[in-house]
Amino acid sequence: MSVRNVLTNVSKNRSLKKISLVIRIMTVLLMTIPAVLTCSCQTSDVKEVKLVTSDTRERIDIYIDDVLFTSFHYSSDFEKPFLYPVNAPGGYVITRGFPIDPRQGERVDHPHQVGLWFNHGSVNGLDFWNNSSAIPAGRKGGYGHIIVKEIVKAESGEKGILELIANWNDNEGNTLLEERTRYILSATDHTRTIDHITTLTAVNDTVTIFDNKEGLFAIRVDRAFEMPSDEALVFTDERGNPTTVPAVDNTGVTGMYLSSHGLKGDAVWGTRNDWVLLSGTKDNTLITMGIFDHTENPGYPAYFHARGYGLFSINNLGQKSYDPNQEAVSYNLEKGDSLTLRHRFFIKSGTEVMPEEADSVFVEFSKVL
Repeated sequence: MSVRNVLTNVSKNRSLKKISLVIRIMTVLLMTIPAVLTCSCQTSDVKEVKLVTSDTRERIDIYIDDVLFTSFHYSSDFEKPFLYPVNAPGGYVITRGFPIDPRQGERVDHPHQVGLWFNHGSVNGLDFWNNSSAIPAGRKGGYGHIIVKEIVKAESGEKGILELIANWNDNEGNTLLEERTRYILSATDHTRTIDHITTLTAVNDTVTIFDNKEGLFAIRVDRAFEMPSDEALVFTDERGNPTTVPAVDNTGVTGMYLSSHGLKGDAVWGTRNDWVLLSGTKDNTLITMGIFDHTENPGYPAYFHARGYGLFSINNLGQKSYDPNQEAVSYNLEKGDSLTLRHRFFIKSGTEVMPEEADSVFVEFSKVL
């Protein structure tokens, strides 16, 4: 099925949902007027976002009030670009340190899960998601690499803008997809927001993005935001490779998921939502992070790949991989065809994010095109 046919079918399905979606958004707007009037995201405390480039280190540091918010790493020594670390307001690190900067007591599984990133588990059968330095050279042929070719813009202001062009390559350096990504970064006293807008274009031959649970826009969180667990768990990727996540000490582990449909904890995994929040306490401070889908995305509302061990991800390009009762949906991009995906990552420190506030963030993001 071509991407045109897939998106046509998606469009037909959306037309059936359009009225209910409009009613939902109007209802959310009415319900969230108090939250919008009082929440910390109002413009009175908007912060300056400063981007500092370093070509020699292939890194762009992003500051809020001269305090590091995050850094964009794009060295070709890594299998993909990513943001790391990611700091909540107040300077609290919310990303796992391993494998870049391991911290005492944290998990050391899944070395490909680093920082905040975007990729997928099956593009023309190549696994971009699971690739890492831990993959032996003799097996690299089954994996893909994302190489940043150009930083188009790194602009400071009330909204920081980072634009880049990257190639999704096979292990021989042949390009399957060209990625054009725009990050929009903003901040207030108590919040941080990262909008990630990516267009993928097939540049040579037809590219098929297969239905796969390994994706898409994801973060691996600090130990404080994992869910407490006394069990060792084994997870298997699409190639049948098992990874054991051992049980560890639960001291200071306080994470809990909440979905837009009211599901909590492990029940969130493999469900479709407008948004999912992950809250936890670190250094006696309540911190909530959220990933938000966009109404114009293919596969909306997306499935969430949210694991208690600290992987927090949204995936618009997986369906049957999460729900075996659903039809497998693959996207065939003929040469020149494109697919655009929009996601928001939101962080708040100090006070609880109520569902009404999350709904208002979702409605606000739905206006970003």
